[in-house]
Amino acid sequence: MNTSFIMEYLSALSQNNNREWYHANKDDYKKANAEFESLLQTLMLEIGKFDSSILHNNPKDLTFKIVRDTRFSHDKSPYNPAFRAHISSKGKLPVPVGYYLMIKPGNQSFLGGGLFADMFKDATTMIRDYIVRNGEEWENIIHEPEFEKYFTVQGTALKNVPAGYEKEHPQAEYLKFKSWYLEYPIKDEELNHTETFSAKAAELFRIMKPFNDFLNKALADFQMPAR
Repeated sequence: MNTSFIMEYLSALSQNNNREWYHANKDDYKKANAEFESLLQTLMLEIGKFDSSILHNNPKDLTFKIVRDTRFSHDKSPYNPAFRAHISSKGKLPVPVGYYLMIKPGNQSFLGGGLFADMFKDATTMIRDYIVRNGEEWENIIHEPEFEKYFTVQGTALKNVPAGYEKEHPQAEYLKFKSWYLEYPIKDEELNHTETFSAKAAELFRIMKPFNDFLNKALADFQMPAR
């Protein structure tokens, strides 16, 4: 597993973000992608020690394409120079929530967890309602000292508590959210030490697991919209 090659390839792609270069260096892409899948396999084995629900996955089914959809974007660069994956009991689907990894040179890499998607209104409602009913459990999770050392709950949020919820509710600030997620930044140099990085990533994923578990209990009856 060679994370240095992953970083070298992505750095080169960032500097040559065009179809001609990409296709001329397709073999390097395949090699870098294989290294990323190897890293995912190592991570999954470590995560499996505290969350066996993800072990059935095949790494190649957890990754996202680097080709960008530029139809509605001012940035017409054809590729996103990053390798990304979401590891959960149902693969890379946004629900159930799981463990997210993005490797992107320029100190833009991060580990993540929780619900990043805010377009699923049913999911947002389910989580808000679950927080209302289980506020003490929520507070215990997000204020656990080890959790607070590394994470702060982030997400797209409304300016006001939405209609139908008490403005004075103890968790009112979190009821404004439409998505609830965690991010932990990873510096480029940390990725040069594969074994150390894998161990650290798995430990951080372990710490975020109660947060993921809370959201997944809230989303137990969620159905992905039909395409």
